[in-house]
Amino acid sequence: MTSTALISIQERLYPTLPCFGCGHANEKGLRLRSYPGEDGVVTASFTPWPEHDNGLGFLNGGIICTVLDCHSAAAVMLEAEQQGWPPLGDAALSYVTAGLDVRYLRPSPLSDAVELRAVVKEATEPQITVDVSLVWDGKTRAEATAVWKRWRPRA
Repeated sequence: MTSTALISIQERLYPTLPCFGCGHANEKGLRLRSYPGEDGVVTASFTPWPEHDNGLGFLNGGIICTVLDCHSAAAVMLEAEQQGWPPLGDAALSYVTAGLDVRYLRPSPLSDAVELRAVVKEATEPQITVDVSLVWDGKTRAEATAVWKRWRPRA
């Protein structure tokens, strides 16, 4: 179980990141809060805003993609921390998204909180792969495989 009383992965590992989805330094962003579970699953709750409407009364696919990407980031950065793979040079993060294969399975509600779940499937220093899903009412609404590559800043 997770608790909102705990500090999130994002707030602990990259509190000054201005990313729209997961950056807590972005006042207009989504500010996702993801938490590690004892079972190895990273979870979060996300409540859509009315502005996230797809025009038909459901959650917009671009917002779904954003929260899946940014929630997978929390799982990746936690894994990197646990493996001892810190950011290189002056990089803000250890890894960046290299690919995100999203599958939309059924409509997602616009007015109810949804659950985000992420599990690291493979982790090597050069690349981390995560399976991430958006769940509501016990059913997976969207899922993705996120591939993250080691960020190596250029001088």
